[in-house]
Amino acid sequence: MPEPTEPPEPSDQYVQSLVRGLSVIRAFDADHASMTLSEIAVQTSLTRATARRFLLTLVEVGYMQTDGRLFSLTPRVLELGFSYLSALSLPEIAQPFLEELSRATGESSSASVLDGDDIVYVARVAVRRIMSVSISVGTRFPAYSTSMGRVLLAGLAPDALTAHLDSVRLEARTPHSLHERADLVAELDRVRSQGFALVDQELELGLRSIAVPVTSGGRVVAAVNVSVSAGTFTVAQMTETLLPPLVRAASLISANLAAASS
Repeated sequence: MPEPTEPPEPSDQYVQSLVRGLSVIRAFDADHASMTLSEIAVQTSLTRATARRFLLTLVEVGYMQTDGRLFSLTPRVLELGFSYLSALSLPEIAQPFLEELSRATGESSSASVLDGDDIVYVARVAVRRIMSVSISVGTRFPAYSTSMGRVLLAGLAPDALTAHLDSVRLEARTPHSLHERADLVAELDRVRSQGFALVDQELELGLRSIAVPVTSGGRVVAAVNVSVSAGTFTVAQMTETLLPPLVRAASLISANLAAASS
């Protein structure tokens, strides 16, 4: 059996005091929202004198507050994360939440945006292949025949939706497809009212999908969905089982987009 290796030595660029200061910030969480000096020293494995210097420095620059006994973080610590979030794009923000959504449901999940008459996939987690064509980032489908497309169309302003419907040619991709304008308009009204779209074998036979909107600044900017084999989930099971985690994922993506744009 090989001998265990020692952890690498810090490089000559390593600033130990910065690492210790960050450890003080990370010591606070939901179970330790406020702590005494002694508790912080224990949590960080620092001496009381060292912990006190870091705490008072953090108080001085506004990242910490104290009543003389207990210390707690201030909202200013959020600035440390905003710099990172502001550099992220929609796909980068959505991807980890889609991964968690797929772990929770055991099914494939995606995010897309509206581009002309089509949706374009911008992020995806594929659990298994359930379509005859392979889907990846950049794949396009007609918006009217997809769950994400209907969410995005339902989020358009009335004039923009009318212009879209005037320009698109509605075709029946399967025997289940909505391809009459009046039927599609009625369905989009329902999607707008209920807050989600469910497409049952309209894009391809054997495929069902459910989608919800992602919002930013009060408008729909993207959609996320979960797609399944028709033999795996009934329509009722999709709304009961898949919709709640899908809504949570979309809410988290929307919140992170808001943070990134602030």
